[in-house]
Amino acid sequence: MRLALASDHAGYELKKAVIEYLQAEGLDFEDFGCGPGESVDYVDYGAEAARRVVNGEFDRAILFCGTGLGMAVVANKFPGIIATACWDEFTATVSRSHNNSNCLTLGGRVLDPEKAVSLVKIWLKEEFEGGRHQRRVDKIHLLEQELHQLK
Repeated sequence: MRLALASDHAGYELKKAVIEYLQAEGLDFEDFGCGPGESVDYVDYGAEAARRVVNGEFDRAILFCGTGLGMAVVANKFPGIIATACWDEFTATVSRSHNNSNCLTLGGRVLDPEKAVSLVKIWLKEEFEGGRHQRRVDKIHLLEQELHQLK
């Protein structure tokens, strides 16, 4: 699995902790920014990582901002992305098992590094259950297509 990572300044420290974990596990990822000490707009960085997933260069993305909410909003603008802001083990589990999330968003102002790494571990290992959940995910993708045709 190949991961695209990105953060704004508020999520930078959390991203660093997750990168340490990914490196220790030998997982394949690329960091699309931002760097330390930069004050940036999360939109620019989240969009780049989401775009790379949609283009097929990466399998999933993990995005970091102050709450995880802004990055989720941005990533969910891209057809094919299901971005979920998670804050505990349950939300990390069902984001994958029920929603087939391909983009995890985390908040540097609401999570400590240990909790963030714990959520990433869950999100990476959890499998999509399919079944009744597949029907719902399919409806989301149909809605994306319908909305795209309205433009």
